[in-house]
Order: sequence, then C-alpha cells, then structure tokens
Amino acid sequence: MSQEELQSHIARLERIIEISRSLNSTLNLPRLLHQILEAAQELTQTEACSIILQDRKSGDLRFEATIGARSHEVRSLVVPMDGSIAGWVVQHNQPVVVHDVQNDPRFYRRVDQEVGFETRSILAVPLAVRGKPIGVLEVLNKKDGKPFNEEDIEILTVLADQAAVAIENAVLFQQSDLVADLVHEMRTPLTSIIGYAAMIERDDVSEEDRKQFARTIEREAARLSRMASDFLELARLESGRAFPTWEEVSLKSLVKDVLALLHPQAEAKRIVLIDEVPDDLPMLTGDPQRLHQALVNLVGNAVKYCREGDRVTVGARVEGDEVLFYVSDTGPGIPASAQEHLFERFYRLPRSENEAEGAGLGLAITRRIIEAHGGRIWVESEEGKGATFYFTLPLRGDGNHRGTEDTEKK
Repeated sequence: MSQEELQSHIARLERIIEISRSLNSTLNLPRLLHQILEAAQELTQTEACSIILQDRKSGDLRFEATIGARSHEVRSLVVPMDGSIAGWVVQHNQPVVVHDVQNDPRFYRRVDQEVGFETRSILAVPLAVRGKPIGVLEVLNKKDGKPFNEEDIEILTVLADQAAVAIENAVLFQQSDLVADLVHEMRTPLTSIIGYAAMIERDDVSEEDRKQFARTIEREAARLSRMASDFLELARLESGRAFPTWEEVSLKSLVKDVLALLHPQAEAKRIVLIDEVPDDLPMLTGDPQRLHQALVNLVGNAVKYCREGDRVTVGARVEGDEVLFYVSDTGPGIPASAQEHLFERFYRLPRSENEAEGAGLGLAITRRIIEAHGGRIWVESEEGKGATFYFTLPLRGDGNHRGTEDTEKK
C-alpha cells in the first residue's frame, strides 16, 4: 500500500469514527437509517444503497430504506431468504461481493424490474447484534466503474457493525417510548372505570345514577378498546412490520366509499359532505385498506370538529408525478400553536380534552400510512376560517396506472 493509499485509508477510518458518534446519538429510526445510507454511499462512492431488515415475527426480509432508487416502491418489496443475495448474507452472516449480478443465481431481479434500476455489482454486509444478523446493508455500482475491493469490504463492515447497534437501540427506545405513552394515556379511562365501578355498588346510589354509571363504564371501556387497537396499528407502522399491500386503487371509488360510510354522522350534525374528486383521476398503486383508513381518519375528524351546518369537502388533482388530496372544512379552525403537534401520537386539540373519545392516535397513524406510500401530509388552517389537510401520493411509471402485465408481475 502506497503512502497515498494509506492516508486515504486512515481518513476513511477516521470518518467512520465521526459517523459512529452521530449514529449513536440518534434514536429516531427513519432519520438513523437515512444517516447510515448517506454514510455508506459516501464511504464506498456508489450509485445506490439499501438497508434490508428482518422482521422479528415473520422472519421476512424487507427493504426498510434506500438511496438512489424510488424508495417508496422498493420499500414495499419482500426479499426471499432463498434466492437472494441479502438472504445469503443473513444465512451465512458474512459479507459478499458480486461483481456481475446478472451471472449470479442469487441475484433477486424483481427489485430492478419494479423500480427500473440497473444493478451491475453489489457489496452486501450483515447488520448483526451480538453475532445475530438483523438485516443487511447493501451498496450498488461503484461510481467510477471499478470493482469493489477489500478496503470497501472492511469499511462497510465496520460501518455495519456500528449501524446495527444503533438500529437496535433506536428500535428498543421507540418501543419503550410508545409503551410509556400508552400506559400514561390509559390511566384516565381506567381511573374512571374503577371510580364508577366502586360508586355503582353504594347503597345510597339511585337506580337512575346506577344506570348512568354503567353507561360511563361501558363508554370508557370501549375507549380503552379503541385505544389498544390504534396503539397496535401504530406500533406496527412505526416498527416497519405493517408494510402496505400494493395493488391498483381507484381513488374515486375510495373517496366515494369513505363519504358513504361517514354520511350518517355528518347528517346527524347537518354537515354537508362534498366530493370534488374528478372522475378521470388516474389509478395509483397502494394499499386500499390503509388508504381507506387514512381518509376515514381525516374526514371523520373534520365531521367531528365541525359545527352544525358546516361543509366538508374532499378533492384531489394530479400535480406532476403525484396526486394531491385535500380534506377541507368550514369549521372553527385550528390554533397555530396546535398545528405543529397535530400528527404527534396521543395529541388532542386543547378545546377537546374533556369531550374527546379517541386516543389522539388517528392523525399519527394517518401520517405513517401516507409516508409508507412515499407521500407527505400537512395542514393549513386559520382560527375561525376552517382547516384543510393535504396529502400527496406518488403516481407510478409515467404518471398513469400500471397495466395488467405490470400488475401481474408483482
């Protein structure tokens, strides 16, 4: 090794130390994964890189984050344990270099077919904690066209060792943080149930009060049940276990179904539901069940907080390579101080604390669903002038829905 090569090698190792300090101070999992990928791409000078994690429950390998490819499409893919380079790395717990993937039987071609990326070469190293693989860190195609060398393997292996520990810590922190939030939120309905259960047994309580207490207990128990269901859904989404099921979705039909579902609630408050989704809106690829859930959350919230006689409008339009949705209402609006917290879990508007029946998880779940589809969500509102929630969903391919051949390929 020449003096110049030695200095370059030392510089890369010093950079690894700097990166490791940054990774170990980050407990936000999505941000952490992106930092790992940026570091991997920088250190290996490659066109693309991916993190594939193993589901702790099912054992499936799934893309969790990517750079250099359409991440929202890659992230939906399951990688087979047998018949993939990532699967081989996990099973053997050792790095592998493939200089020509087209001639390697382990190369899983579906990923390239789905996203239109051309993989020529791969360096894949295990992400392992205490000797047990939890996933794979892959880098693809050296930018200078040269083959991966021993230094690339060493550098990426060192990074992967640090990254695996950081990922494990972030996952554990995320789970403990979520559980702590849930336990805190459960205390209020549990306190009501315990208190009214004790009062209902008193001899000096009238029959009418007894029935009222029983109704309160039933209401708070139902609230706990909804909270538990929402909590489990959010935990799956935040941990990456609840990946979307991709199929073609008619956005017009989806909105029509949601408005029909919420029509009785709106009619009871004399709120008008308006459908502004054009009939010719293109199909997109997504998870219809979860997109339905996201729309129900948004429209349902609008109906819940609107006043008698208000209007709720649902619309959409194509903007570039994505569809922009909006749910707009003429209700009381949202204070500016509250808007930045709306998508946090267990957050409820201050004015609704005493009357809210939900757990404050609906918008957090909605945000996770939209982000899992590669979109983004935000709100615009002014007190006294209503509120509008916007979210985007990416269109695939040339901006139109996929054909039968592409759908069958999936």
